[in-house]
Amino acid sequence: MSVLFAEQSLMETVFDDFSGDAAARWDFVADTVMGGVSSGHIEVVTSGPSKALRLCGDVSTRNNGGFVQARRRFSARWSAEATGVRLSVIGNGARYFVFLKTPHLSRVWHSYRAQFVAGDGWQAVDIPFSMFAPSHMGMPAMVAPSDVNSMAIVAYGDDYDADVTVREIRVY
Repeated sequence: MSVLFAEQSLMETVFDDFSGDAAARWDFVADTVMGGVSSGHIEVVTSGPSKALRLCGDVSTRNNGGFVQARRRFSARWSAEATGVRLSVIGNGARYFVFLKTPHLSRVWHSYRAQFVAGDGWQAVDIPFSMFAPSHMGMPAMVAPSDVNSMAIVAYGDDYDADVTVREIRVY
């Protein structure tokens, strides 16, 4: 579940507006790394006066697969007082996820996950950190936002055509 926002926080900071060399900051990853058959790509596109990151693909659960993602690893720390992430998105009406990772996770496939729907008009979506759930049993509860070192926009878990564009990501 995601919540649309109505006002800006004073602590809000831009995490990525896809300016500069955004293509060098974001990687495309599909389930083919584990034998799946999903396919797709990411591209930096122009959205009005801004740049945006578009994730497209064919998500297939065949052969134990089921994801395509745009992932960014980073070393800069988010504020420990931050309460969530805000996305400016447009899409095809499908369900997407944000996956967060920390260096404390014991398996590469572990993450903290929250979902949102990207409709056919630009919308701002707030996802409080309290809505992120561990992907697997036995994982610790979500850690401090300042521990997050990877974020991904993910099409996951069903057979469908993914098409989501993110114009901006903020941490609030």
